[in-house]
Amino acid sequence: MEAKNQQKAKKKIKILVADREGIFRLGLKRLFSAEDDLRVVAQAESAPQVVAMIKSFRPDLVIVQQEIARDGNRNLIAQILHESPGCKIVVTTSLFSEENGKQVVESGASGLISKEDHPEVFVKNVRKVMEGATILPPKPSASTGEGIISDKDRRPRPVDTLTRRERTIISCLTQGCRNREIAEHLAITEQTVKNHLRSIYDKVGVSDRLELVLYAIHQQLELPPVTP
Repeated sequence: MEAKNQQKAKKKIKILVADREGIFRLGLKRLFSAEDDLRVVAQAESAPQVVAMIKSFRPDLVIVQQEIARDGNRNLIAQILHESPGCKIVVTTSLFSEENGKQVVESGASGLISKEDHPEVFVKNVRKVMEGATILPPKPSASTGEGIISDKDRRPRPVDTLTRRERTIISCLTQGCRNREIAEHLAITEQTVKNHLRSIYDKVGVSDRLELVLYAIHQQLELPPVTP
């Protein structure tokens, strides 16, 4: 009995991530790979791909971008539940409203997650959903309501202090480039790349490359394209 319980505890939650932004899919994959019980088994960027991958990979959880869930006239959430009745579904959104959340839950999903949530919130909410909970982003407080501007709001955001070169380096990181490859792309030395990274870490308050990539995702940072 104890051996069976240990085996059950080690079983990973299989996740399918569906999003039109490759950087967001990559970020969630890296985020969940750091957890013992979570694993991204498939990625999709359209509703037809989601349905096909449900059949092939049988995930325990689908995290799907709201735009994909509403793609065309398809009722994607109903299709997922038809193909895999035990599958849990979470919808991600950039624009949350109470009506939005209500519609998502009524359609059969387990809730809505804001794409701007902290990575820890994503991990925590995934586990809550798998335990049977329904999740919705918290309502904005009155202190952050429209028309109220605090001193903190007037200060430039850390992301706004990034130079174009620093943004290019972040863009390279999201493509999985190493320091040597970034140096070659920008025609600078690896030491200079390291110096830029230290500056970026200090500006945005992260400690490593993965945190920086996740920061770029959750801040929806506009990055220059990386050309070969």
